[in-house]
Amino acid sequence: MLRRATWYAVLAALLYAANLPFAKVLLQGAGPLMLAALLYLGAGLGMAGVRLMPAMRQQDGPPLSRRDLPYVIGMVVLDIAAPILMLLGLQTTDPRSASLLNSFEIVATSLIALLAFGEKISPRLWRAIGLMTAASMLLSVQAGEGLRLSVGSLLIVLASICWGLENNCTRMISHKSGGQIVIIKGLGAGAGALAIALAAGEGLPPWPLVLAGLMLGFVSYGLSILLYVRAQRDLGAAKTSAWYALAPYLGVILSALLFRTWPGWNFYAALGIMLGATALIIRDTIGLQHTHEHAHTHSHPHPHGDLMHEHEHMHRHIHLHAHADNPQLHDHAHDALEDEHRHTHPA
Repeated sequence: MLRRATWYAVLAALLYAANLPFAKVLLQGAGPLMLAALLYLGAGLGMAGVRLMPAMRQQDGPPLSRRDLPYVIGMVVLDIAAPILMLLGLQTTDPRSASLLNSFEIVATSLIALLAFGEKISPRLWRAIGLMTAASMLLSVQAGEGLRLSVGSLLIVLASICWGLENNCTRMISHKSGGQIVIIKGLGAGAGALAIALAAGEGLPPWPLVLAGLMLGFVSYGLSILLYVRAQRDLGAAKTSAWYALAPYLGVILSALLFRTWPGWNFYAALGIMLGATALIIRDTIGLQHTHEHAHTHSHPHPHGDLMHEHEHMHRHIHLHAHADNPQLHDHAHDALEDEHRHTHPA
């Protein structure tokens, strides 16, 4: 059972990793605004269809209420902006570099959580944040052209910041129905991006590309969620997150298979730095779960699932393409941040 759960976690990472390299291919025939809409609509429609299955109809939390509306609006607006910025940047950025830059979402999420909610960041995670920031700066410089910045890379960093903000909006409603949140994310952000695309004059691409975009969204943002949740039930949150940390590197491998060009020296330098940062995050994640499970137990009410206190516990931010810790909501991965001041719940 544990072996199968491990494969589920790895497959979830692989399906999400397929997002950027295959989106790069689809950008050859579809505009970035329209493709962003198709990806999120595919995720929302696919997850809505999955929830119609008898085995998926169980209630996974209370439904959203009117009080949650500000966070829902913020979540959807940021999920409109983030993929548009990502795909605009991907037009001029090597997908291998984009896969690594996508990890900057962890930096954005943790720093916003610190500034907005006072969450504690462990020394090990601070070192990882520093390494990821340095790697992102390297990837934002065009190799062989001095200190010239890559506009595409900067757009991807901005997308990661948007997703970091979105993670912190979603955390405020993460105790509510996970399936409902995922569907609202997909359909709301997809419809918003579609309206922007049409207003900007981008028409629908040929139907084969439309179907491909919808399918890629469902596979990378929807089916990946289901596999992550299934793995988490047997492996636990920390081990599943550790396996899911493979996603950027699987994206690099897929991009290398699809595109035969060689990136510049800064990519390889950033890759080494990012590997070191990932190792620190995995050690921090696994170590904190061990502390939580063996050092103490406690029980007290959490009015919104994220009450801060002096105990060490786990909390995860959720994102449509990052995965959260509640068995019923797993949202992007990349939103996979855990620190010393977190409680397990929910991308």
